[in-house]
Amino acid sequence: MRCVSTVDESLDYTRALTDCADAQCDWHVQLCGYILKKASPSCGMERVKVYETHMARRDGTGIYAATLMRNFPDLPVEDEGRLGDPVLRENFIQRVYVMAPWKALLAEGLTVAGLVSFHARHKLILMSHCPQTYRELGPLVAGTTRANIAEVAPVYLRSLMAALKRRATRGRHANVLQHVLGYLKKHLGPDDKAEMSEAIAAYKQAQVPLIVPITLLNHFFRKHPNDYIRDSWYMRPYPAELSLQNDI
Repeated sequence: MRCVSTVDESLDYTRALTDCADAQCDWHVQLCGYILKKASPSCGMERVKVYETHMARRDGTGIYAATLMRNFPDLPVEDEGRLGDPVLRENFIQRVYVMAPWKALLAEGLTVAGLVSFHARHKLILMSHCPQTYRELGPLVAGTTRANIAEVAPVYLRSLMAALKRRATRGRHANVLQHVLGYLKKHLGPDDKAEMSEAIAAYKQAQVPLIVPITLLNHFFRKHPNDYIRDSWYMRPYPAELSLQNDI
C-alpha cells in the first residue's frame, strides 16, 4: 500500500512516512499508549480510504500508523474517533495503565518475583477480558525461572495485551465480581451478601454502571481487608477522577 497525492500521483509520501515512524523509535519505545488520527492516510488506525479505482474502500491503515504498530505491536493504540464510545475509551485507558507498570517493572530489572507479582495484580482484569488467556498465562508464569524469563516475558506481554484488547462484557465482569465476592463469604451476613448479589445482578442487566458493585465491594473490603484483593488492579485500575467506570 502506498500514500500518494490525489492531485499528482508522482508525489509519493510512503517512504517519508515510514522513515519518519522508524526514526522516532527511540521516542515511541517510551510510550504507554498512542492516540491516532481518524481516517488519516498517514496516522489512521483503521478505516482509512484505499483507492484502486475511483471508488474507495475503507479498510486501510495509515502508513505512519502501520509502521508504528508493526514496530511496537504490544503498544496500546486507539483511533481518536472511537474514544467517544465509553467501552472503547475505558478499554484503551485500562491498557495504558497496565502498560505503565510493565515498563516500570522492566526499568527496575525484570525478575521472576516481579513477574509473579505483576500477574497477580492483573489476574482479575485479565479474567474480565479473556478467561482463556487467564487460564493460559497462569501456568506460563508458574513455569518461569531465572533461566527462561527473558524468553517468557515478551510472550507473556503479547498474550496479555492481545487479551485486554477484547471488550470486557457485562457477563464476564459479573463473573469476576462474583469471584471477588467469594473472598468475603466468611465475613458477610445474609443481608450484606444479598445486597452485593443484587448489585452484581443489576449491573449484569445494565441497570447500573460497573462502579456501583465495585464501590460496594470496596466498602466491604475496607471492613474485611484481604491482601490479594487490596493489591488487585481490578478494584482500582486507574484514578477515580477519570470516572471511566461510571459509563460502562
